[in-house]
Amino acid sequence: MENFKIIIVEDVALELKGTEGIIRNDIPEAEIIGTAQNEAEYWRLIRKEEPDLVLLDLGLGGSTTVGVEICRQTKQTRPKVKVLIFTGEILNEKLWVDVLDAGADGIILKTGELLTRRDVIAVMDGKQLVFNQPILERIVERFKRTVGSEQMNQDAKIRYEIDEYDERFLRHLALGYTKEQITALRGMPFGIKSLEKRQAELIQKLFPKKSGINATRLVTKALELHIIDIDNLVPDEE
Repeated sequence: MENFKIIIVEDVALELKGTEGIIRNDIPEAEIIGTAQNEAEYWRLIRKEEPDLVLLDLGLGGSTTVGVEICRQTKQTRPKVKVLIFTGEILNEKLWVDVLDAGADGIILKTGELLTRRDVIAVMDGKQLVFNQPILERIVERFKRTVGSEQMNQDAKIRYEIDEYDERFLRHLALGYTKEQITALRGMPFGIKSLEKRQAELIQKLFPKKSGINATRLVTKALELHIIDIDNLVPDEE
């Protein structure tokens, strides 16, 4: 591996010292050309000498958005510079998504295995989306949960003979649409009377031995049975 230059952005002195120690002891190819505790210091450094890699903490000065913006602007103005997030924000999953959208090359959580030469070299070799074990475990857990939910959704549609229009009808009822609004959706070939008939048929499928079921109970049952997914209640294009 060829030598490369690093800027470390970290506002906690003790953590900065630990990070510097990891790099100097475990990653001899890396030359630390500067450290910054805030956004202003970072931009002064990078204008003076461009690094190959920015090791970026997200929680700078108590703000998480500063780190995301540093990442976004760095990738926009210096696309060849790698940005590896090294953060203690171990519970803020929305922040991980924001920084990945901003172009980060990977995220290393400050827990478990911490920063390793393997991860840093992977980023420098051009591997996209480098994660350490703690974040990988969270990603896999979410993936398994999503796949399981999708499978239950498909199984329920087959079991209760739910077609595309049933799903769209139920989903928009759950979103608070009136039948008049649903008939106006693009590609919905039904008038109000047809939707009322469809609702009655759905009630018979989901409540075969009950009467007096309204739209609210119908939608609640559809959610319970995974016919519609509460995590994907998105309206169609009108």
